[in-house]
Amino acid sequence: MPVTETDIQDVIGQIRAALAADHRDQAARLLLELHVADQATLFELLDPEERRRLLPGLGATDAADLLERVEDETALAAAETMSVDRLADVLDEMEPDEAADVLGDLPAKRASEALAQMADATNVQPLLAYEDESAGGLMTTSFLALRGHDSVGDATEYLRRVPTDDEVPYYLYVVDDNRRLIGVLSLRQLLVAEAGARLATLMDPDVIHVRDVVDQEEAALVMGRYDLAALPVVDGDGKLVGAITHDDILDVVETEATEDVYRLANVADSQLEPDSAVFAQVRGRLPWLYINTCTALLAAFVISRFEDIIRQVTALAVFQAVVAGQGGNAASQNVAMIVRSLVTGKVERGETMRILTRQLAVGVIQGVCVGTVVGIGAWLWRGNPYLGLIIGVALLGNMMVAAVAGVLVPLGLRACGQDPAIASSVLVTTATDCLGFLIFLSLAASMVHHLL
Repeated sequence: MPVTETDIQDVIGQIRAALAADHRDQAARLLLELHVADQATLFELLDPEERRRLLPGLGATDAADLLERVEDETALAAAETMSVDRLADVLDEMEPDEAADVLGDLPAKRASEALAQMADATNVQPLLAYEDESAGGLMTTSFLALRGHDSVGDATEYLRRVPTDDEVPYYLYVVDDNRRLIGVLSLRQLLVAEAGARLATLMDPDVIHVRDVVDQEEAALVMGRYDLAALPVVDGDGKLVGAITHDDILDVVETEATEDVYRLANVADSQLEPDSAVFAQVRGRLPWLYINTCTALLAAFVISRFEDIIRQVTALAVFQAVVAGQGGNAASQNVAMIVRSLVTGKVERGETMRILTRQLAVGVIQGVCVGTVVGIGAWLWRGNPYLGLIIGVALLGNMMVAAVAGVLVPLGLRACGQDPAIASSVLVTTATDCLGFLIFLSLAASMVHHLL
């Protein structure tokens, strides 16, 4: 039965009381009564000092299970409080990919010392060579692999020898004598096959896999597209070096989605939280505010070229924000759809014209609908049909600008090798603001005698 937030808070109170009385073993027992996922949630809510005092009461296996579940920053802080011997014991109990993540975050000297003290670092050490956000940095070396000439009986005996607590995917990979990936079969296929059958006759030779150097986002797309519970990873020679499991991909999906949301909102650091340090938040947000200030000044320059018109027809100042605002809203819709489609691989290269044409059609229809309503409203409010006409046409034009910019800016950034989300909203907003003001005020200048 799931533990509620109230239950977690009750246990936290009991643990804090036990720690205050210096009953660390009792505090550890209270924590271990929970499911490991709830242990991680509770551990994150404790103060750093409370975590430091609680950890020694946990065995190496329990501490390993806990560190695999908590956030990377929390795991790193916990690892730094342990002695090298204790840290090595805990790392030995962790999954290879999780242990590699902790070692990769530690200072080089301490990581080397812990690695040297580990009883078995052979599965962890190769993972340290990969970038954190690559398929190699995400994979685990706990996978099942046999050769094509092995029989079903051999495979079954091999499975019996695999420790039950290993993070084993639901596939058996088949490799040749040089460990190159040549096939895959499910464990169910293995169970229903004859004991003497060779794996080469049962396997599917068309194995979906990725290179160890590809970005983790691409690996996530492949797993989602082909509905895989695990994804094999090969090196440049085609040798099987690891497998990415579904739980790790879920973490990637969450991380990548957070990055895209933050970048669309012009927040540089996707690790920021509302309760992050003040200066960390300022550092992650202020640079983009400066950029926004520059683009806003550009829009102000456009408006300044029409000061005389605005001075003569003050109603223009009232409605120019409507034109720019609606264009910005429409552009944001386009950017969100295009960026999301790029992230999920639904937009292929060479489809720019097709997408642009369709979005332009949407922009025209939306511009006519919104422009008509706002134009009639302005006419009835101010009693001047020409003002309504100008606003309506300006909205139509800015909706078309929003459609074009909302497509071309993200696609252009991708073509330049940049993240489409990182500056799309700033560039698109600049386009709709500046061109929206220009269209609206130019129309007003051409019909000023009807507005006075």
